[in-house]
Amino acid sequence: MSKETPKGHQHPLTQMISEINQIFSELGFVFAEGPEAETEYYNFDQLNFPKNHPARDMQDTFWFPKEATIEPMVLRTHTSAVQVKHMESHKPPIRCIVPGKVFRNEATDATHEAQFYQLEGMYVDKDVHLGHLKGTVEYFFNKFFKGREIDFRYRPNFFPFTEPSFEIDMMFKNSGSKLDNKWIEVLGSGMIHPNVLKNSGIDPEVYSGFAFGMGIDRLGFLKYGFDDIRTLYSGDLRFVTQF
Repeated sequence: MSKETPKGHQHPLTQMISEINQIFSELGFVFAEGPEAETEYYNFDQLNFPKNHPARDMQDTFWFPKEATIEPMVLRTHTSAVQVKHMESHKPPIRCIVPGKVFRNEATDATHEAQFYQLEGMYVDKDVHLGHLKGTVEYFFNKFFKGREIDFRYRPNFFPFTEPSFEIDMMFKNSGSKLDNKWIEVLGSGMIHPNVLKNSGIDPEVYSGFAFGMGIDRLGFLKYGFDDIRTLYSGDLRFVTQF
């Protein structure tokens, strides 16, 4: 009598991405994806990162050898390039999310890795304002962390591709977690910069939009309670089978 073949299950990252897609689909957002090897043009230029601007130093980057590519190429440092391409190929109203792997020259430790998964999203239409951003973000987090009481805090910040820009923090209350009553930075966001809209062929005098980005790996810290990002990529079944 042959043994039954053991059944596998989804990795915790896959589970989170599936749940994220489901929540945003309730708000009319579609899923978009793009290449992990990206041109300098889409990774930086189209996103209002001028050449030699100090903002590029925020994302120390893995570049392809010059002799290996026709134009400058990088391992993408964010999935924002997919948003630009989506705006080029679609007319407003546009709602999309872009979960995917990104790469940065990070010093590896418990909370940083040279590769990680990022979620970005955007909404472009007439008369989009910060109230839409606030409502969308808070709807997502309240669904993703269902059953937990959450407070939110918005802090001004700088990102080249949004203006005005905000960091958003959240705090769990009365959840019984060790993270209760502590502000945790969870994402960057803001209104899409007029230059980015213009670069994508959208008239900023007619349309506006918001964009946001967050680390999916770090959402796992908060949702599942593990404390080392490297375990997500270790291939250790003792870890992944817990979820």
